[in-house]
Amino acid sequence: MDIIDSHFHWWPRSIFEDLCKRTGYPRAKPDGRGGYAYWRTEHDKPSINPWREWFELDESFEHMDGLGHHVSVVCSIGPFSTHFSDVSPEEGRDAALWWNEEMAGAQRRHPDRLWASAAVPLGDTRIAIEVLDDAVQRLGLMGANLPGSVGNDPRIDAERLEPFYARVEQLGIPLFMHPSDVIFSGMLDGYGGALHLSLGRVMEMSVAATRMILSGIMERHPKLKIVMSHTGGALPYQSGRMDKNTKGAKLPQPVSTYLKRMYTDTVSPHAMGLKFAVDYFGIDHVMYGTDYPCWDPATALELLEQIGMSAADRQKLFHDNAREVLGLRDLTQRVAAE
Repeated sequence: MDIIDSHFHWWPRSIFEDLCKRTGYPRAKPDGRGGYAYWRTEHDKPSINPWREWFELDESFEHMDGLGHHVSVVCSIGPFSTHFSDVSPEEGRDAALWWNEEMAGAQRRHPDRLWASAAVPLGDTRIAIEVLDDAVQRLGLMGANLPGSVGNDPRIDAERLEPFYARVEQLGIPLFMHPSDVIFSGMLDGYGGALHLSLGRVMEMSVAATRMILSGIMERHPKLKIVMSHTGGALPYQSGRMDKNTKGAKLPQPVSTYLKRMYTDTVSPHAMGLKFAVDYFGIDHVMYGTDYPCWDPATALELLEQIGMSAADRQKLFHDNAREVLGLRDLTQRVAAE
């Protein structure tokens, strides 16, 4: 089967090697095992600890080859995406431009197998739009990443960002929404990370998506494509509660109307949760994703076998939806068309 993994992580090692040279914060340090520890601030514990597999793209492809399918991947940033807004707007711009060049290089090296989305610094709206345009129009990246917060600021729905979302809608590209481990990590610490990893990321994802709805952004930009990670967090399960308790936002439609316009992946180690995501959003709004290297693709495939799908629905979930929703074309085809 031809499969497109819509939630896949590969990070350029050069970015983290440069972070290791910093004397201030944010900064990184090699972990001695091919990965890094990354600190956002001096007083934090390392906020992320990406291991070797995050940086070895060829090895990742070898792992995918062992699944017995032809697997192509869509690279998104994940929890590191807030970095570009943690620093000054100018430094965030330069870091994002560097990241995006690395992603574009990977696309060129693997034109039939990898597509990548852009880093965007959201601390300054004008710079965010400039970096977005460069990534999409010059480098040919297929989307952009939307962290759960702008640095420490959870207000991704801030009024100043409206022109950015308008430009994303105009370009017709998807925004990959992923928690960035900033907002809830402090209040959910301890237990060896168990509380934050199991609930914190779900909460951040859910709050960020709800802000996009309650602020009216989804109403004002009806063609905006939001791809929520992790089967939409807690929102599908709490959809009725959202419709009941959000009248104060004075939206013309129930919250669930806008939520079902969004898209999601199959990153959930729970067959019942996967089935509910497909039932709630509809098969056309769900794409296969593994969160590799955070999760084992073989397990993801096994769980999807348990929920029972028709051949037509399997084709949509594993391949066709990603092509359609994300606007994927082989780079060789894009170059020929231009």
